Amino acid sequence: MKTVTKGQVKKLVFAALCVAIGIVLPLAFHSVPNGGSIFLPMHIPVLLCGLAAGPVYGLICGALTPLLSSLMTGMPPAAVLPGMLCELAVYGLVSGLLLRFVRTKSKAANLWISLVGAMLCGRVVSGLLNGLIFRAGQYTLQIWVSASFVTALPGIVIQLVLIPLLVFALERARLVELRA
Repeated sequence: MKTVTKGQVKKLVFAALCVAIGIVLPLAFHSVPNGGSIFLPMHIPVLLCGLAAGPVYGLICGALTPLLSSLMTGMPPAAVLPGMLCELAVYGLVSGLLLRFVRTKSKAANLWISLVGAMLCGRVVSGLLNGLIFRAGQYTLQIWVSASFVTALPGIVIQLVLIPLLVFALERARLVELRA
C-alpha cells in the first residue's frame, strides 16, 4: 500500500479548489455578453493549478473543470465542450511540465516562459482539434485567430498579469516552491 504524502494532499486540495473556482468564476463573467470568450475566466484557475500543483493535477483540473461546469451550469455548451476540454487539459499539463523543465536564472522568467508556452500550446491544440475533428468544415484559420487571440485579448492580458502575481503570492505563503 502506497503512503500519501502531505505534499500530495496539499496539491490535491489545491487542484480541487481550482476546479471549484473554475466553475464559479465564469458565472460572474457570463453576465457580460460574450464574457467567457473575452475574459477567459475558466483558464485562470487551470493555468494556476498546473503551475502550482504540477502537470498531473493541472491536466486533471483542465479536463474536469469544463466538464463539471458544463454539467452543472450549461457552460460551456455541449458543442464547445470537447475543444475547450482538450484546450484546458493542455494548459494544465503544459504549464506544469514547462515550469518543471524550463531553467533560466530567474524565477520570473521560468514562470513567464511556462505560462506563455502553455497558453500557446493550448490554443494550437484547440485550433487543430476544432479544425480537424470537432468542427471540421466549419472552423477556419480566421475563426481560430479571431477567437483565440483577438476576442480573447482582454483575457490574455488578465492571465499574463494576474497568474504570475498569484503564483508569487502562493510562493510567499510557502504553498508553492519555484526554482530558478
